[in-house]
Amino acid sequence: METDRITIKIFCISLVIILLCEISGAVYIGISGQNPVLVLGVSRLIEIVLLVLLCYFETKGLECIGIGQDQLMPGIKKGVVWSLCFAGVVAIVFFLLWLLKVDALKLIHIRLPKDPLELFIFFMIGGLIGPIAEEVCFRGVLYGFFRKWGVLPALILSSLFFVLLHSGFGLIQIVGGLLFALSYEIEGKLMTPVVIHISGNLALFGLSLL
Repeated sequence: METDRITIKIFCISLVIILLCEISGAVYIGISGQNPVLVLGVSRLIEIVLLVLLCYFETKGLECIGIGQDQLMPGIKKGVVWSLCFAGVVAIVFFLLWLLKVDALKLIHIRLPKDPLELFIFFMIGGLIGPIAEEVCFRGVLYGFFRKWGVLPALILSSLFFVLLHSGFGLIQIVGGLLFALSYEIEGKLMTPVVIHISGNLALFGLSLL
């Protein structure tokens, strides 16, 4: 993990990009009345492209955010392993809650669109585009920048930003933020938390369909 290459310049410009994209999307939703999820997806796509281009041109590569060419496939494989292990832990927790007569599905339920097309858009954006954008931002840039001051500050600060910038934040966001950051620290490859994040979101959406 080449955290020393996330400079203050990259950090500040990244924050400006994220704020401009998010604010512009919110304003456009208010003016146009367009589907908020669709607008959010477009905003996050723009964020991904701009942040990746910024890091590439500033450092002559993408290793600084853990997505160098030789980091992609190993990161994906590690992400699958982490996802399976985490799924096993969640299954055990669900079983223990079932023994205590607690409906775990209600605790993680997410309100999903009724219309099939809107549901598809929700899964694509919330389950794919959103996680990629958030990992590039919170782990690739923020964690990489804070990592200069040690693992603990980077874990806490990047996870704190992740939690606070989610509406209706709670235990799921706290656990997710820490898990994604920890997997990035251990593996040094951004695709690892990306795969875990995508798998987790799709699992939550899928269970909510039940």
